Amino acid sequence: MEKEMIICRCEEITYGKLVETANTYNCTSRELKLRTRAGMGYCGGRTCRNMVDSIAYSSSERISTEITLKYQPPIRPISFGDLGAVER
Repeated sequence: MEKEMIICRCEEITYGKLVETANTYNCTSRELKLRTRAGMGYCGGRTCRNMVDSIAYSSSERISTEITLKYQPPIRPISFGDLGAVER
């Protein structure tokens, strides 16, 4: 039951898949993200980033110089007309 819990809602990545991948490849959090796409969905990792980090660090030793995952706000398109519009 625990293995079926969805960690990354955007990409539908389960806890079991993350743990399996982390143990198989001895991944850092960045590598785990790239291998599974967890944190690469619409929200940019805002909901799952901490869990992906903790799963990666539970399967391998933490290196003090390693940078944790960051998250980015979703990008929404904007037209150049709106961007450079001059109001009078």
